[in-house]
Amino acid sequence: MELLPTGKKLLHNATMKLILVTIALILLAMIPLNLFNNFSSPWPSPVSTKLGKKCDIFRGRWVQFPKGPYYTNVTCHHILDQHNCMKFGRPDTEFLKWRWKPDECELPFFDAAQFLELVRGKSMAFMGDSLARNQMESLLCLLASEGDPIAVSNIKYPLSKSCLYTDYNFTVASFWSPYLVKDIDAKPTAGTANSLMNVFVDEAHEAWMSQIEKFSYVIVSAGIWFFRPQVYYENGNIVGCRLCHKKNVTNHTALYGYRKAFQTTFRTLLRLKNFKGVTFLRTVSPSHFENGEWNTGGNCVRTKPVSSKEMKLEGLYREMYSTQVEELKTAARLGRKRGLKFRLLDTTEAMVMRPDGHPSYYGKRVDENVTITDCVHWCLPGPIDTWNEFLLQMLKMEGDSSLGQ
Repeated sequence: MELLPTGKKLLHNATMKLILVTIALILLAMIPLNLFNNFSSPWPSPVSTKLGKKCDIFRGRWVQFPKGPYYTNVTCHHILDQHNCMKFGRPDTEFLKWRWKPDECELPFFDAAQFLELVRGKSMAFMGDSLARNQMESLLCLLASEGDPIAVSNIKYPLSKSCLYTDYNFTVASFWSPYLVKDIDAKPTAGTANSLMNVFVDEAHEAWMSQIEKFSYVIVSAGIWFFRPQVYYENGNIVGCRLCHKKNVTNHTALYGYRKAFQTTFRTLLRLKNFKGVTFLRTVSPSHFENGEWNTGGNCVRTKPVSSKEMKLEGLYREMYSTQVEELKTAARLGRKRGLKFRLLDTTEAMVMRPDGHPSYYGKRVDENVTITDCVHWCLPGPIDTWNEFLLQMLKMEGDSSLGQ
């Protein structure tokens, strides 16, 4: 006779356990497992839909787009051989037939005339390594339908360039500064990709610091150079190193120099009295070496995008992303006191899913008459053009913000 009450109790316990498990699963689902969701909220959403709803254009997926790219390596003559995949025999074209689709809206197409109107009478600088130059090349190609700029020879630093769209009085420049801060090759005659670099983490790179005050928009980026062996200097003294194998020198991770470089860069922009520009942080761009690294037979031979489930931001790249966005938050907070704007150009999530977009074997170094396996830079045309689609929407947002002030 006691079976019924006991059975009820067991059923009650089982029901309660089921309810608790269900609640736990719901709570876990609410936790932002995707790293990117943790950092998008402090900045305004870069585009509004027709209904006035804000949309985060940086969260989405790649969808097929049979029409293909805005330009070709024939219609654009700004493409370096290093990024000119079709010229050097890439056999597939499917990687060109995809477009970024935000989760909550459509990403507007790049409009060259609209872009040039927005920047009429203004100037734009790309600061960083060869990926900054890669983005500038993409922009020049996207604008080619409206005309070509003239070269301006007012930059004395190697691998930096400046050009002018005379009809719009718009200057665009790139400043070669792979660490953003001052760097000197410890062994200039070595000339290898793994040579030891002296990095002065508290001194902004002269290439951009000497001219940046006059620019209206600044796109800041840095990444893969911090993987190299480095000796870190502050106040002219060695404070540590990465992979330097020096006795009595503290060994740091790459994140030490990386954080210091962004701190110095943002602080310098904040301290320059005549700088009134808008600063965009273009987030870290992942490489996609598979079956080895760049120097151990690695390659990137995929022909189409992957999903966010297949590839995720992991390891050092994940930490670099977190580090640079944390420093941007600090700069944005300090910038408000001076009336300076710091914005997040968050390209990372989109590019994690594009292992197919690199030159791989189909590119040639600027300084070498040899082909290389390049899974760092991006083919032109290619997925990197999306960076400038994002940039256009952010410039439109800045314009709308100014009208509202």
